[in-house]
Amino acid sequence: MSFNIALTGLTAVNDQLNTISHNIANAGTTGFKSSRTEFGSVYADSQAMGVEVLATTQSISQGGTLVSTGRSLDLAISGGGFFITRSTSGETQYTRAGVFGSDRSNYIVNAAGQRLQGYPVDAAGNLVVGTVSDLKLNSSNLPAKATDSLQFIANLDANQGVPTVAFTPANVDSFNSTYTTKIYDSQGKEHTLTQYFVKTADNVWDAHYYVDGSAVLDGAGNPVTQALTFNPNGSLAAPIGTVDLSFTLPGVDPMNVAVNYGGTSQYGSDFVVTTNLPTGYSAGEQTGLSVEKDGRIYANYSNGQRMLQGQVVLASFVNAGGLNNVSGTAWTETAESGQALIGVPGVGSFGELTAGALENSNVDLTEQLVGLMEGQRNYQANTKVLSTEKELTQVLFSAI
Repeated sequence: MSFNIALTGLTAVNDQLNTISHNIANAGTTGFKSSRTEFGSVYADSQAMGVEVLATTQSISQGGTLVSTGRSLDLAISGGGFFITRSTSGETQYTRAGVFGSDRSNYIVNAAGQRLQGYPVDAAGNLVVGTVSDLKLNSSNLPAKATDSLQFIANLDANQGVPTVAFTPANVDSFNSTYTTKIYDSQGKEHTLTQYFVKTADNVWDAHYYVDGSAVLDGAGNPVTQALTFNPNGSLAAPIGTVDLSFTLPGVDPMNVAVNYGGTSQYGSDFVVTTNLPTGYSAGEQTGLSVEKDGRIYANYSNGQRMLQGQVVLASFVNAGGLNNVSGTAWTETAESGQALIGVPGVGSFGELTAGALENSNVDLTEQLVGLMEGQRNYQANTKVLSTEKELTQVLFSAI
């Protein structure tokens, strides 16, 4: 009986050594989670029968250290969750190894060619939330966009007096304040929109508009002038809504710029512009990618703009320990793990993403080496039982 018990001990320790050697071999594997062999004693009624391996548990909840790489598509999860990847055959896997790149079709893929999953964008660049699919990058250059609106907030100095001469841009005594904004036409060429503010009475100002030094004209050919009126407390009373400026420039589409003065004030302090946000930009070439903490992927362009490419989603499980290990430092869903719960990084139990970094293996080499020595000791002890059993058997046969 002791011979059979020792054999169960050798078998169990051998499984433990296999687990430890697997951990040590993957000490440098990105996103790897260490495992541990769990033992249990075996009995037949009350008769001791030795030991067996109950299970191999994974330390999935224990994160590895993050190491900076500088690659924009190297991603690490700071907290819970798994990246979702899908093969061309439709197999879904989950991983913590965030080594991603792009293939020849501009899909974001891992080293095995599996495509990273997330929320895509529509033709207008809007995020399609709720539709999880392959994330694809747009590698084309960004076409020019004409300026069509201007958010302008300023304070006009209530201490200013009414100019005594008729307005003309050439005479600085004919206006109180001025501000110039850079705008773009349909071909991405730069122009200047200059506003001249002239006080005409208490709480009343006129705004005059010039583009590239020429007055903006209305349909009758007269210069456009917009009255700005203020309440006694200094807040803007009119105009409510936007001031629509329409003008033409040589060789490009007609320009229509909606100027919004909402928030503009008239207080007894210096003229100051707090917001000047025109839309529009020149054409730009793609210069790189950036990934935000919430998983949003942006393409950066040489004109200072950026375009949303999609958003990485993460998966979590009620019982992550029940996931099935597969090659490639990944897991697949099982009945024990439960179905995947999908969410965006940084929300609830899902960790934030760190771009330009990877999660190291969580293997503690010191712990594994100590376990290796303990396993060696236990193996030797069980072999000692076998040798003792052999000697006793030989003594028995010698006595016959």
